[in-house]
Amino acid sequence: MSYVDEVFEALKVKHPTEDEFLEAAERVLDTIRPAVEANEEKYRKAGLLERLVEPERIITFRVPWTDDKGVNHVNLGYRVQFNSAIGPYKGGLRFHPSVNQSILKFLGFEQIFKNSLTGLPIGGGKGGADFDPKGKSDAEVMRFCQSFMTELYKYIGADEDVPAGDIGVGGREVGYLYGQYKRITNLYEGVLTGKGLSFGGSLARPEATGYGLVYITDEMVRAAGKDLKGKTVVISGSGNVAQYATQKATQLGAKVVTLSDSNGYIYDPDGIKLDIVMEIKNVKRGRIREYVDQVPSAKYFEGERPWGVKCDIALPCATQNEINGEDAKKLIDNGCWCVAEGANMPSDADAIDAYLKAKILYMPGKAANAGGVATSALEMSQNSERLSWSFEEVDSKLKNIMVGIYEKVAEAAKKYSYETDFVTGANIAGFEKVADAMMAQGLV
Repeated sequence: MSYVDEVFEALKVKHPTEDEFLEAAERVLDTIRPAVEANEEKYRKAGLLERLVEPERIITFRVPWTDDKGVNHVNLGYRVQFNSAIGPYKGGLRFHPSVNQSILKFLGFEQIFKNSLTGLPIGGGKGGADFDPKGKSDAEVMRFCQSFMTELYKYIGADEDVPAGDIGVGGREVGYLYGQYKRITNLYEGVLTGKGLSFGGSLARPEATGYGLVYITDEMVRAAGKDLKGKTVVISGSGNVAQYATQKATQLGAKVVTLSDSNGYIYDPDGIKLDIVMEIKNVKRGRIREYVDQVPSAKYFEGERPWGVKCDIALPCATQNEINGEDAKKLIDNGCWCVAEGANMPSDADAIDAYLKAKILYMPGKAANAGGVATSALEMSQNSERLSWSFEEVDSKLKNIMVGIYEKVAEAAKKYSYETDFVTGANIAGFEKVADAMMAQGLV
């Protein structure tokens, strides 16, 4: 049995109930197999993979809080500090009822390789709680965040672990968390990213994931001898990532014809009018179907996703597993020759197999949506320097990082004879940097 297979079999025995984590570990281990086999004796002797797949530390704690009616509640909080070989732990906090240790280990494991690809000195981590901020008052969310941070603060710091937002943790929550950290520690440091501009946040952070997605897509398309200009783009979602991906794709001459939310999608053959979408979503907090009230030429499709729309490029920016094998075949049959992921793992295993079999251009989320965490790391740099960079400076650095990610992914894929397989390229490129650092630092 190969070293990779030995390690995964042992992992299944150790953690038989952690389905999400085991799925992520199996996918990564299988794709880095060529790099491991090239160094198998050295890695086996160092116990490298056994250390790679186990978090350095998992903190679990209770979070007691009181609602507006005076009723007491207790939630579970977590921080998975997975790997610090190349820098302090970096990864979001997720507040959602589905949060558990398996999901956070899966997300933290993926974060190791995503962060490595940025070229910046940040390790992998993830955290959160099984708390749902939806329907809660600002006062309830504040009390929860303060209670959560009262325990978490012991384990984080600007040079130790720097959380950020994720699902359920936006600017409001980050503000409350940061306020409590500062209150307890009396430290004004870059311990959280995604902060407000008035207290250490970075310009271009809201745009970063969507812009970064389009930058790496543009680089991938150019390397294939094509151009974004004049191409038809299908985008799912209508939140932050989808909005700014639409904006940047349009600026580069592409035509975005769809956006969606959990109820359905809109199709505008003349190109999405982003100002209308932003008014509906960011100001009115409405549903995407309201777009057709202002743009009669557009159509709304209730309960559907946009993967049957004819396009050149698809940018899934909504949620996990939103494209299955059948959806992927529809896209390919309708002429789609490029998919890049703005969401975390929006394509399931069957969809990825379909992309690779058809040899279309496909950039997985750990590379394509790394612009968000990259700009978070740039926020850390600004905090350390006590400086605020201009929008243009941050945006320029972001573009260079995304171009660099494409080059690393393509180079790793080519090195191991997987030229059209950027999934393998991304995982190997991320792994090799972390592996080198772990080997250099000894058995820790």
